[in-house]
Order: sequence, then C-alpha cells, then structure tokens
Amino acid sequence: MWTIPKPRYKNCNSLDTRDEAEIAVNIGGVRLVLYGDVLNRYPESRLAELINCSTLNYDIIYSLCDDYDPGKREFYFDRDPDAFRCIIDVYYFGEIHIKRGICPICFIKEMEFWKIDQSYLDECCKSDLTEKEEELAEIANKVKLILDDLDGVPSVNRSARCQKFLWKLMEKPESSLPARVIAIASFLFVLVSSLVMCVGTIPEVQMEDEEGDLVEHPTLEAIETACIGWFTVEYLLRFMSSPNKLHFSLSFMNIIDFMAIIPFYVVLTLTYLGTAMMDLAKVQQAVQALRIMRIARIFKLARHSSGLQTLTYALKRSFKELGLLLMYMGIGIFVFSALGYTLEQSHPETLFSSIPQSFWWAIITMTTVGYGDIYPKTTLGKCNAAISFLCGVIAIALPIHPIINNFVIFYNKQRLLETAAKHEMELMELQSSEDSLVKATRKSGALASSPLHSKSRIVEITV
Repeated sequence: MWTIPKPRYKNCNSLDTRDEAEIAVNIGGVRLVLYGDVLNRYPESRLAELINCSTLNYDIIYSLCDDYDPGKREFYFDRDPDAFRCIIDVYYFGEIHIKRGICPICFIKEMEFWKIDQSYLDECCKSDLTEKEEELAEIANKVKLILDDLDGVPSVNRSARCQKFLWKLMEKPESSLPARVIAIASFLFVLVSSLVMCVGTIPEVQMEDEEGDLVEHPTLEAIETACIGWFTVEYLLRFMSSPNKLHFSLSFMNIIDFMAIIPFYVVLTLTYLGTAMMDLAKVQQAVQALRIMRIARIFKLARHSSGLQTLTYALKRSFKELGLLLMYMGIGIFVFSALGYTLEQSHPETLFSSIPQSFWWAIITMTTVGYGDIYPKTTLGKCNAAISFLCGVIAIALPIHPIINNFVIFYNKQRLLETAAKHEMELMELQSSEDSLVKATRKSGALASSPLHSKSRIVEITV
C-alpha cells in the first residue's frame, strides 16, 4: 500500500471534518490513502468531489469511481497507476511532470478523467505534448490522404471523377499498378535524359555542322526530344488534374519540372525565329546558356525517391546549423587568408599576391581539398596552414550531428506514417469483412424465416 504522508500544519484545529477525513483509493491494483485537506486544494477535481460526497449516496459515488467497498471505505478505479502518481503531485507541488515512458496523449486523457486542468503541466511537458500532438495530427492527415486515394467519396459528376482518377494516376504511384508503371517510366526518362546530356558533350560523339562547329549527334537529339515530349505531357496532365492549380504552380518540385522543360522550347524558338531578330552569335550564346539549365531535370528524381525527400527535409530543418557552419567558415577564411598573406610577404617567390586571392587558398585548406596550386613556403605560413586545416575540420564536424538527428527523426516519422496507414487499412479490411459477414448472416436469417423458404423445406421433407 502506498500512503501519501499527511502534511503538518501549525493550526490543525481549524480544519473542518472534511479536511480531516481520509479516503483509500485503489488505482489499477495500487492502494493509496489520501487526506481531505490535500484533496480540497482543488475542489473541482474528481478526488475532491469524492471525499466531499455522502457515503450513503451510492449513485454519486458510482458516477465518480468504478467500484466501492463500504466496509473498507475503499474506492476502486480502473486507471493507470503510473499516470496517477504524476497527477497526484499537483495537490502537493501545484504542477505536474510527465514521467518518461508515459504517452503524453494518454496522460492528457488521464488528467481529463481526474478533472485536472492542463494548465498545471510544466512547460517542458507542454512542449513534448505539443510535439506529440503535431506528430499524431500529421499521421492522421497522411492516413486520411491514403484512404481517400484508395477509397474516396464518389465524385459528383463524371469530369470530377476523371480528374481524380488522372490525379491519382500521375501523382500517387502506390494507388494502382498503372500509376506505379508511369512513375517508373518517368524515373527512367529522367535518367536517360541526364545520360544523353552528358554523352552529348563527348567530342567523339559529336558531329560537325556546315560551318565546322561541333553539335550533338542527331540520334541523341531525337532521344532528347522524346524525353522532353514525355516531360511535357506529364506536366500538362498533372496540371490539368490538379485540384488546386495555384498551389501546383507554386510548388517547389513543380517549378523544377517547369524549369527542366522550358529551356528546350526556348532554344527551339531561338533557333528557328531568333536569327531573324538578332545576330546568329548572340542566338548561339543564348542557346548554350539555356542548355545548361537542363541540369535542373536531375532534381526530378526527388519526386520518385523518398530518400532524397528525407535528405531535403533534413537540410531544410538544419538551416540554423548550416548558417553557423557558413559563419564559422567565413570567419576562418577571412582570418587565415589575411594571416597567410601577411606571413608569406617575406618570401621572394610568394604565391599570395593579395588577401582576396588568398581566400581561395583558405577555402581549399579549411575544407581539406588542397589542390596545390597555391601553398605557403615560409615556416610561419605552414604553421598557419596547419592551424587553419584543424579549425576547418572542427568547424565542419560540429553541425553534422544535428543534421543527422533531423534526418533520423524525419525518416522514423515517415516509417511511422507508413505503418499507421498500413494498420489503418488492415483495420478497415477487418471491419468490412465483419460487416459483410453480419449482412450475410442477416440475409440467411431472413430467408430462413420467410414463408416461401419454410414451405420449400416442408415440401422437401415430404418428398
């Protein structure tokens, strides 16, 4: 039995009979003795109502507890004893701390049962509770989206149904086999397009035009055109089936998709129409500049890779750590480049001609690259280089741990979302099978009780 010690007061005679009373409660098999003067500090709580109610009014007693033993005057509650040990602290300390290992959401339900306001939670516990609520809300939204994709509410008209079907086909690879095939095909087109862009720069593969300039091979251009055609049709279908056109257009990944498509058409326009408006040399320069933008299509792989999405989220959540890294590196580059320039001025063959030119040496030294195109030649300059190298390693290593933590947190959250969605689908399938079984049972019972069915059974027995 766990007994709460009764606090000592200087004037105990001033307490009324209710404050001097004590009750025994049994919380999930754990027996506790509580005193009225402690419980009455929060008269609106369940325990205060219980100690102040009449022991002869069993209706009120059983509305406040699960069971009651009049002989022992013991009240039984089928609740979590570990959570109650935390909640009882509010009567003594005026605040509540959630112990490690207790689910915050379940603890809030326990507080609501004992009629204790959430404002008594300590600030650290409130932050944990808010984080857990946001995580559960995100899980619920994810599950809702998956369930809507798999078995959504029927649309009002045919066009809306077609739009939703097309949206699921282009955006939800897990919704059906054709959607998964389209996603794999899009992934392969991105890889082929990127490969063609790289192979097209090899001089041995290129061909000479009428003016003797090297241009891409016609076969590679045909493959590039086919890939761009696929990307264009895919983008237009996704745009037309999008439920929110403005949100679709402003999405980061959709902007990348647009930037990967538009250079091809701009180059095509400049090639056939630009020569009539400007000099051919300027047109070729513009074409070459726009061709560089084709590298943006490699980011389309993030749409089909959960790993790249997780890495992007981790970097987005680590802007503060990355900012600290850039600040440390910037200070180190400025300091060590200035020191390197000053210390190397005594050498007649110094490679440090100015401080801005020394920035390059400081960058490649602190990042442990070291191309060797510029290096110190004096003893003090070499010592400065060694210190800059060590400082660079430390500055780069410091923010790695928070970035890894953000990656692990988001990765675990994604797996939790997938597990919750899978569990929800299993529950729905189980519920649907039970409903179908109940309907079949009712149908068979209705047939058995019908007069026609009874008559047929009599005829069968007679025969």
